[in-house]
Amino acid sequence: MKKNLAVIILAAGKGERMKSSTPKVLHNLCARPLLAYVLDLTSSLKPKKTVAVLGYKHEVVRKELTKDISVVIQKKLLGTADAVKLALSKLKGFKGTVLVLYGDTPLLRKETVDKLLKYHIDNSVDATLLTGKMNKPKGYGRIFRDKYFNISRIIEEKDADDFDKDILEVNTGIICFKKDSLEKALKKVRPNNRKKEYYLTDTIGILYKEGKLVDGVKIDDVKEAMGINSHLELAMANSIMQLRINEKFMLSGVTIVDTASTFIGYGSKIGQDSVIYPFTVIERGVKIGKHCSIGPFAHLRKGTDLADNVTLGNFIETTRTKIGANTFAKHFSYIGDARLGARVNIGAGTVTANFDGSSKHNTIIKDDAMIGSDTVLVAPVRVGRHSKTGAGAVVIKDIPDKKVAVGVPAKILNKRGRNG
Repeated sequence: MKKNLAVIILAAGKGERMKSSTPKVLHNLCARPLLAYVLDLTSSLKPKKTVAVLGYKHEVVRKELTKDISVVIQKKLLGTADAVKLALSKLKGFKGTVLVLYGDTPLLRKETVDKLLKYHIDNSVDATLLTGKMNKPKGYGRIFRDKYFNISRIIEEKDADDFDKDILEVNTGIICFKKDSLEKALKKVRPNNRKKEYYLTDTIGILYKEGKLVDGVKIDDVKEAMGINSHLELAMANSIMQLRINEKFMLSGVTIVDTASTFIGYGSKIGQDSVIYPFTVIERGVKIGKHCSIGPFAHLRKGTDLADNVTLGNFIETTRTKIGANTFAKHFSYIGDARLGARVNIGAGTVTANFDGSSKHNTIIKDDAMIGSDTVLVAPVRVGRHSKTGAGAVVIKDIPDKKVAVGVPAKILNKRGRNG
């Protein structure tokens, strides 16, 4: 299959059903904007040209785009046909296949789109739809076929009657076109619907009536093409994407004890033979080494970087923290803005007090240090190698190597066991 491909990404809508001031395509799915997944898919297809159609809060959405993506602004949201027509202004001189994607369909797999493109190009089809079958379709346009089972038109659900709604084959919205066929059909689209919008799907009926070749490729799992239009659908998509992320880790040698209660953000890294226990949240971009043990009830926030053989147990929270090999903190502690060396023992209830009310400060704990239970480390502060703190110590000054500090505020013990 030789691809001469251009991609149009429709991302202009506000998403009224989201009930949010945030543009729909910027809502997060596994700690990443919906649009980012579509951009990754587009990049993997290696198109010659990509055009994004933006509208609502386009200045904010544009920040998610790479410089190689052309942008057009749909000032009035007059429908998908109008949006595609605007995008074609950036494809002058291009001849080939135009693939229309949506910024709110993050679950679509590359393998599915490759299958669609291959069929479209190999069979020289004027328009090829990605269709699916649903037992109880809701919110999707229905596929109409003639007596020879050829696709003849699409009717959107909002314009469908009860008979139309009984059709189980739906349009996912993902369509490949021959560029010249698309341009000619768009000129004939009229707002003959209840919302007075220009529907891209009307081009299918137009092409059919002109005797052009219209066909469809059925998707194996229609959930893949699910558009996100509400927080309910966002939650459903989040579960699907989370399972994909968890499965990928498990196939690479990570043990996830309970996938249903483990939440791992996109872009995190976990080494082989690490074990993730239930009710653990690992945010986007966290790095975990090999042979680590995390959870249960652990929260690893952005900027956490663990070396090999680290244990973070029950009710641990970390953020912007780097932890060395063979270090362990097994019970209810907060470790933020910290640098921990190797073989450090963090006692239960330890807190790095990193915020002074206006700024965050760092805590540094060197190799082989032992931090006693309920120690509060008031940053900025440093604990030396092989040093110890007593239970309940409040450390406000640096502790040199091989020293013991106890009390409130913590003081260094001299050789006779007295505070120095």
